Amino acid sequence: EVQLVESGGGSVQTGGSLRLSCSHSGFTIDDYAIGWFRQAPGKEREGVSCIAIYDNSTYYRDSVKGRFTISIDNAKKTVYLQMNNLKPEDTAVYFCAADDPYFLGYDRLCERADDYAYWGQGTQVTVSS
Repeated sequence: EVQLVESGGGSVQTGGSLRLSCSHSGFTIDDYAIGWFRQAPGKEREGVSCIAIYDNSTYYRDSVKGRFTISIDNAKKTVYLQMNNLKPEDTAVYFCAADDPYFLGYDRLCERADDYAYWGQGTQVTVSS
């Protein structure tokens, strides 16, 4: 059974940092893509950063490039999202998701949240000005 559990959310001021963790089980990370998505109140869920180990594909949405970094610790079965220089517009519930990159499309890992079959419960990130 595929399971994903996020942690690390919280409240910070503008310019602060947080590191989100996504602990996974039930699948081999080498065969899957992991995506970090976020959803703010009244808005659609959007892709933030995604990674596929198979070909080391990574994606960042333009608004987080240079500030966020996705990484994987295979030994700990955890995917991280390091978020630096946070802005109020980063406020959202952050989710990690997993699915087969072959079906997602290696060049479309973060395009459609609905394409991912497996999701964590989400963790709240609040950035105050």
